[in-house]
Amino acid sequence: MNRSLVPLLVLLGAGIHATPAAAATPSVQLHGQTFSVELATTDAERQHGLMDRTTLAPDHGMLFVFASSAPQAFWMKNTLIPLDILYFDDARKLVSMQLDVPPCKADPCPIYPSHAAAQYVLELAAGTARRIGAKVGDQLAINGAAGAVQ
Repeated sequence: MNRSLVPLLVLLGAGIHATPAAAATPSVQLHGQTFSVELATTDAERQHGLMDRTTLAPDHGMLFVFASSAPQAFWMKNTLIPLDILYFDDARKLVSMQLDVPPCKADPCPIYPSHAAAQYVLELAAGTARRIGAKVGDQLAINGAAGAVQ
């Protein structure tokens, strides 16, 4: 299979109908707030995540999209900024949060698991979830240039 099609197929399989423009400028809405997001849909993108970044704008994040819902676990190796890690199920309902996760300064790095199966994981700057009042049960809307994704 053409490797360039794999991210698009993962998005389509996850119910995200992306056009090239939508893939370049996706956003999510959570608890009334909109965040521009980078998508991590391949194994390599998910493994690298926000590593080596020194800043993350308050209205920006990274959305990790998995092919199916399962327990997820993240770590902060080579991640230089503290993050909130929000886990969403296959219906995009918030099922678990790891808040104010610090950068990992030395191996072994702690692991931050979901407390339920998740298909989407949203990383935001630490303190954001608390600032917007996010809570378990909140719905995540995924948007692109073409409009809301169903």
